[in-house]
Amino acid sequence: MQFHHHGYVSGDPHTQPAAATGINRPTDLPKTMDVLIVGTGPAGMMLAASLSAYPEVMTRIIDRRPGRLEIGQADGIQARSVETFQAFGFAHRITEEAYRITEMNFWAPDPHNPAHIIRTSRADDDPHGISEFPHLIVNQARVLDYLAEYAANSPARLHPDYGYEFVSLEKTPNDPDHPIHVTLRHTSGPHKDTTTTVRTKYLIGCDGARSKVRAAIGRKLTGDSALHAWGVVDVLAVTDFPDIRTKCAIQSSAGSILHIPREGGHLFRSYVDLGTTAPDDAGRIRNTPIETIIDKANQILSPYTLEVKNVAWWSVYEVGHRLTDKFDDTPHNSTHTPRIFIAGDACHTHSAKAGQGMNVSMQDTFNLGWKLGQVLTGLSPESLLHTYSNERHVIAQNLIDFDKKWSSLMAKPAHEWEDQGELARFYTSTAEFPAGFMTQYQPSTITNQHQHLATGYPIGKRFTSAHVIRVCDTNPLHLGHQHRADGRWRIYAFADTPPHPGTPSHMSDWATYMASPHSPVARFTPATKTSTHS
Repeated sequence: MQFHHHGYVSGDPHTQPAAATGINRPTDLPKTMDVLIVGTGPAGMMLAASLSAYPEVMTRIIDRRPGRLEIGQADGIQARSVETFQAFGFAHRITEEAYRITEMNFWAPDPHNPAHIIRTSRADDDPHGISEFPHLIVNQARVLDYLAEYAANSPARLHPDYGYEFVSLEKTPNDPDHPIHVTLRHTSGPHKDTTTTVRTKYLIGCDGARSKVRAAIGRKLTGDSALHAWGVVDVLAVTDFPDIRTKCAIQSSAGSILHIPREGGHLFRSYVDLGTTAPDDAGRIRNTPIETIIDKANQILSPYTLEVKNVAWWSVYEVGHRLTDKFDDTPHNSTHTPRIFIAGDACHTHSAKAGQGMNVSMQDTFNLGWKLGQVLTGLSPESLLHTYSNERHVIAQNLIDFDKKWSSLMAKPAHEWEDQGELARFYTSTAEFPAGFMTQYQPSTITNQHQHLATGYPIGKRFTSAHVIRVCDTNPLHLGHQHRADGRWRIYAFADTPPHPGTPSHMSDWATYMASPHSPVARFTPATKTSTHS
């Protein structure tokens, strides 16, 4: 492919030129680095992709698996996540292969025959039209593939180091350049079961709900169990259920199902209500056989039937809501620089039915990535890193509060509903939250309070896109699609109208200032980088 950049060059514009910063980037895991990421799940790969825009930062990401994840469990991609993918340049590609959710249908017992279900209502998935991007269903492994591709094609040429398991860490103040010493175990290859030690400036645990990094810094997940179990199945089936290719919340006298079509046009996923569990169950419910789950699904769907032909994946889980008290290694209100962070399921766990786990995990490290990059390149003070835990802990707590409500409504027995429309109303009235658009960071060192100067753009919330016409070439485009996750700041200036044609305006005065040696563009753009004016 030919593209125009400093003349015509043959190549793929999605593959950026490799950085020539003088950093030695060995094929094997080096002994020292700036950032070590543990875990190649959604949180870890989002962080790796974000930091790959900083080639002067030595970043490595490890995983105990011998290679890439082939089949993941998570599948829901909320619209805010797709907006984030746009910043990495692959939103349109993943949308093409995903299943697109446009509405949610609700089923409840037939008042004339409570043993059977009927459709009671339909609801738009995005009733408020808040994003130009859709709600998608696509396997977690494909999300990781796209993030890995971006990192590999970035200036840093970042690739995961598979076959390493985190064992322990030691903080060593007498090594100020790399104060975190990490012991790793080889899980595959010729050195299997042997250990090695590496040194890093920062360590990030993206290693799941059983995080060893979290345990190593003394953090714990605390919370409770709802004492309710669900079976989740990805199946291929012959059925007469009319909404098999539509997302549905199904409540019947036999229990509940959350039904989600999968990408590809054939498989679907069902979260099947297995009922309450005893406080002393001790996990025995997880031994429920697949045949029991399928039989339960048929009871709930009556008068419709499922004839399962193939089970692609299945599991049983108990609903639990847990959160750790802080997402880094510093005490509360400490001024010490955090060196170790945790993200994703290592920080917060909840049910899968709201489709939030992968999304919130990626937003955790989308928040952290640019902060680490700015600090390690000398553009921001280390105190910036305190904002990560402060901002994301609030979001995690809000998520757990929302999920408790949604999970309890989904598990509520049909005979307890006085109004069958209550679940649909809750879904539409809270649609912005699971879509990822209710996040609003509170005033801090990076989020100011001058809301009156930003009418229409709530400070601390995501940048809302809009169709605009670019002045320089009159091309129509989406304003929000102009920023990229490339380590640069963008300034968006909304022009005023000159008082008289041909006279200066506030915008022209501002543009003159921004071009001057005293402007923030001149003062804060490193000599090695080219500034971007928007």
